Amino acid sequence: MLIGVGLGPGDPELLTLKAVNILKSSDKVYVPGEMAAKLVEPYATPEILDFPMLRDYDVLNEVWKKNADLIAEESRNGNVAFGLIGDPNFFSTFTHLKRVMNKHYPDVETSTIPGISSITSFAARTDAEVDTSFEVSDGSETKHKIRLKATRPKEIMDDFKEEGYNEFIFAERLFSDREVVVKNSEEIPEKGNYFSIVYAKKN
Repeated sequence: MLIGVGLGPGDPELLTLKAVNILKSSDKVYVPGEMAAKLVEPYATPEILDFPMLRDYDVLNEVWKKNADLIAEESRNGNVAFGLIGDPNFFSTFTHLKRVMNKHYPDVETSTIPGISSITSFAARTDAEVDTSFEVSDGSETKHKIRLKATRPKEIMDDFKEEGYNEFIFAERLFSDREVVVKNSEEIPEKGNYFSIVYAKKN
């Protein structure tokens, strides 16, 4: 299995207990750079893989494929952790790596351990409270939406469909013993609650 491990914003005290446990127990740990390596080193011996910051996607795809080739066999035979700054599912190197893995090595199982992202780190450091809707963007086209406190998830999904969204996930009480995750849009319930989330994606 390949596990993307969020290491948080850079403070070693902001790693989660789950992240530390995964780093300690994994058969191999990779990281995309020196900053991530320093956060991992108290718990494992990381190997740095090169992921250059380029806009040439032909070159980037070659790099991602090369790194995926390296990681694939080890991930089949044991647990491989990929530690990265922030969270593995928000604007991260792991998102691209996972996409390449799923395309070329669909038999390799992947999972992620959430980390404290730059968004929540910014709010904590600057005292910028957010208690209403807000936008997070890198300037590219918006293809994802998340609705919190989704008390009428089916109705929300229908509204998103009118905006061109066509892939939906319903989730509730994540990482608790009452967790619910529904990835089949036909099974998304009519009613939710304060802890319900609807995720929408445009393909």
